[in-house]
Amino acid sequence: MVSLVGNDVALAAQLLRDGKLVAFATETVYGLGANALDVEAVARVFAAKNRPHFDPLIVHIADRVWLDRLVSTWPEKAERLSRKFWPGPLTLIVPKTDLVSDLVTSGLPSVAIRMPAHPLALELLRQVDLPIVGPSANPFGQLSPTSAEHVAERLGDQIDYILDGGPCSVGVESTVVLIDGDNAILMRPGGIPLEEIEAVIGPVSVPERTTTHPDEAAPSPGMLPQHYAPRTPLTIVDDFDHIQSPDRVGALMLCAEPSAKQFAAVEVLSQTGDLTEAAAKFFAALRRLDAAGVSQIFAKAFPNHGLGRALNDRLSRAATKPFP
Repeated sequence: MVSLVGNDVALAAQLLRDGKLVAFATETVYGLGANALDVEAVARVFAAKNRPHFDPLIVHIADRVWLDRLVSTWPEKAERLSRKFWPGPLTLIVPKTDLVSDLVTSGLPSVAIRMPAHPLALELLRQVDLPIVGPSANPFGQLSPTSAEHVAERLGDQIDYILDGGPCSVGVESTVVLIDGDNAILMRPGGIPLEEIEAVIGPVSVPERTTTHPDEAAPSPGMLPQHYAPRTPLTIVDDFDHIQSPDRVGALMLCAEPSAKQFAAVEVLSQTGDLTEAAAKFFAALRRLDAAGVSQIFAKAFPNHGLGRALNDRLSRAATKPFP
């Protein structure tokens, strides 16, 4: 009998061709893979995650030849961004062809597509020779997994195999940019900072708050107001100085602070304040705080530039109402 977790790429590719579900490592987070051209397999992804059908999926490819089959229009800005950042943590939303089912795109005429940078993910995509949907391999709305163990813990009984590629190096989901003709809109901050994108294509529109109404199809993954959340209530604070009953709560901070000693559990993401290091550790740190038995998690916002913008987006969607 085959173990649930392993590094057999050939087995994972065969399972995907057979319509099965395979979780696989990417540089961002672990994805829950299924053949993007098999509607029944895609439906199983939604069922395994308990994901609402109005939240579209990202399609992963390893070869640009798939663009001719999946994309009806490939704007010049999409070409420039893909040449610069693929393989990598950038998802582009562009008009789709009829080959892409409405289930994948939540009925929208556009498809979210990316080429991951993780060598194991690329090898899997090459061997299966199919586009693969790959939302985060976790129950919908919960913390994203950055290791095979995280996937097995929450979805082990829902999937057929976990392709273990070790810890994710980026640690937050891909940046999502919608390209509409000459216009580019940041739909979700992520692993490629906005500043780097604008250096390639010029100004990018940034909506005040990238969320969507719960009854409407979201134009991008990751736009629901409550998402990426631990089970323990999380509150964003300006400082840690006035928190009541600190011995019952956990704290998430970029750098170590003197007040950290008072908390029952503390996660420091980077001793030097490095946002790249913080992003790589973010979800695993929240997962440890969630398992620490604290009554509440408090977190300080990150500097709102570079990867800090993506981290603040994840914090805001994970947060609950302020602690009384």
